[in-house]
Amino acid sequence: MDPEITTSDTPTLAGRLAQATQSLADALANLDGQFASLHAKVDRIIAAVDDGELEVTASANSLHNKLAELEKANHDLKAQSAVARRKTLSPMVTALLAKQGVEADATIETPIVEKALAGLSIEQRIAVKAELARAGILV
Repeated sequence: MDPEITTSDTPTLAGRLAQATQSLADALANLDGQFASLHAKVDRIIAAVDDGELEVTASANSLHNKLAELEKANHDLKAQSAVARRKTLSPMVTALLAKQGVEADATIETPIVEKALAGLSIEQRIAVKAELARAGILV
């Protein structure tokens, strides 16, 4: 034993050690409480993130389905517009065809067009035929 420590100091030292041990036990209890609290908070955060990921996945799937539907609708509309082109003619072409007794909204065969356009120059005939072809009326 240390010669400086006497037997009369032993109860004092034992009391101090007991007090220090109690302080350490209290600090440990506080740390355990804080750890449990932090652990609970981390668990709530993880649960919220997991729920958010599920919501994002469901939302992404929904958006992919909507995109596929819209692309299909767009494709269908393009197909319809290709079939249903506007079939209008200029007033000059309509008047020329009407003079020959041809209705402008019906399909017209080439010999009838040639007969109706006989009085025009070659450039004018080409322009009228191009317009009829573009409108989908010339067969």
